[in-house]
Amino acid sequence: MFGKTKQERRDEKAEMLNANRRKFKLTAGDIIFNTINYTVFGLFTLLCIFPFYYIFINTISDNMMVSRGLINFYPEGIHINNYIAILQLREIGNALLVTFGRAVLGTAVMVVASSFIAYLMTKDVMWGKKFWYRFTIITMYFNAGLIPWFLTMMMLGLTNTFTAYIIPGLVAPFNIILVKTYIESIPAELEESAHIDGAGMMTIFWKLIWPLSKPILATIAIFGAVSHWNSFIDSLILMNNAPELHTLQHRLYVYLNRSSNLAAMMQSGGGNTQASAALAGVTNVRVINYTISMVTVLPILVVYPYMQRHFVKGIMLGAVKG
Repeated sequence: MFGKTKQERRDEKAEMLNANRRKFKLTAGDIIFNTINYTVFGLFTLLCIFPFYYIFINTISDNMMVSRGLINFYPEGIHINNYIAILQLREIGNALLVTFGRAVLGTAVMVVASSFIAYLMTKDVMWGKKFWYRFTIITMYFNAGLIPWFLTMMMLGLTNTFTAYIIPGLVAPFNIILVKTYIESIPAELEESAHIDGAGMMTIFWKLIWPLSKPILATIAIFGAVSHWNSFIDSLILMNNAPELHTLQHRLYVYLNRSSNLAAMMQSGGGNTQASAALAGVTNVRVINYTISMVTVLPILVVYPYMQRHFVKGIMLGAVKG
């Protein structure tokens, strides 16, 4: 009586859409442009996806066919023995746990630390705000080099310890820029009203700024997680005497360099008859490399689609002011 029914609203919406279509009727030039545009971007998408698809179908296909290069567009002799065999290696399982641990813990700590520093740098009451902000940004462009970095880490006792994966990444200058810009876009009146109600800086940060900054926090969380997951230089240089702390990427690097001997190592690494039977089928160097690559890449491919919405929103809003 006082409002329109759902069906009436749907009919109105459909009528408006039809009117817009009639008003903005596509010309022949528009149709040609759209066709070329969709074709080019469709081909580009296929070019991006095909390498992952190619590696994946080679990991689940018959190993002898893979070794002869016969698997190109679709899998044959499908099985998952390669993944079972790789995951039964003690080094891979341990490296997977280490990488997952550093990705989760390192990302969480980085998000909290970087967002709080960014919040402080928006406050005029912070002593030397401009100096510290510029000093932080300079580190994006200048560094002492690999050897001084290693010597510094060694003097700080951050070699052969898990904390070497966490502490150096606490402050991420690029992430601080994004979060600072985003926080500055939040209306200052919200914070002023919280001050009037007696809230302190920490209370305002945790109960007001933090919830409102979820899009940009999700964005820097993606950056941090991908960086931690893909990192292997710190593991390669700092963990010489702690092989139990090697990351998955480091293990991939080692296996790719000595993959010709990996089959023999896998035969003796299972520890039981069932494992040995599973490992016996994986003797091809190409299959080993493909399978380890997929084990390394799959987690990121699975997680990213769920975070993409926040990522796009956060990166756009965090870059509004430049």
